[in-house]
Amino acid sequence: MARGYLNRPELTTEKFIPNPFSDESGSRLYKTGDLARYLPSGEIEYLGRIDHQVKVRGFRIELGEIEALLTKYPGVEESVVIAREDRPGDKRLVAYVVANSSENLKINDLRSSIAEKLPKYAIPSAFVMLDELPLNHNGKVDRQALPAPDTARPELEAEFVAPGTAIEQTLAEIFAQVLEVEQVGIHDDFFDLGGHSLLATQLVAKLLKTFEAEVSIVDLFEASTVAALAERIGKMQTLEKISAPAQMNEEREEIEI
Repeated sequence: MARGYLNRPELTTEKFIPNPFSDESGSRLYKTGDLARYLPSGEIEYLGRIDHQVKVRGFRIELGEIEALLTKYPGVEESVVIAREDRPGDKRLVAYVVANSSENLKINDLRSSIAEKLPKYAIPSAFVMLDELPLNHNGKVDRQALPAPDTARPELEAEFVAPGTAIEQTLAEIFAQVLEVEQVGIHDDFFDLGGHSLLATQLVAKLLKTFEAEVSIVDLFEASTVAALAERIGKMQTLEKISAPAQMNEEREEIEI
């Protein structure tokens, strides 16, 4: 076990506590934040986290920090953030927000505000507006009763615009398939719809197979809507058509020589 936190004596005192199970002088335990209990069999049953710390895609995230930022935003009355795994292997953060009735709260503005203060992996993939948070019999938020995000079309300020070209139509279908939502418009953003780095990798693989276009993760971050990505793929295909005859001419010259 480590001796403590570097240059953080107050945190060391808080987390490295005297070991009540040892007679050895100076023995310490480290408070991990995990909540568990001994069973009659002697086994230890893991119950969850005391501090609501979660691990999503390899990153440890303090849910309380995100909730504090959300609650500070003008127009937010209450907020709760949880990690959901509605489909196996895809754990993501979901924020539940209760708006102040006197404020016109816009989710895109709220997302942009916390994105300035949080790393990308800590930004919730979905935001769910509620009239009130569900409570248990103790008056605390019942996190188990929080509903799954709507798959029809997440709450976005962008007006739905249907695909107008073949590329846009195909992209909208691929977006919907990867994100598991029912409807995607050409101005809907991949990341606003719940996309993250792992899903972006899946999307890029499907684009390569469908369009035979070398779309990268960087391309997706720069052109994350159906319309923008369709335009970029269209330009890629045009360049490939232009370069193909030139390549054929070079091959003919080599054969003639």
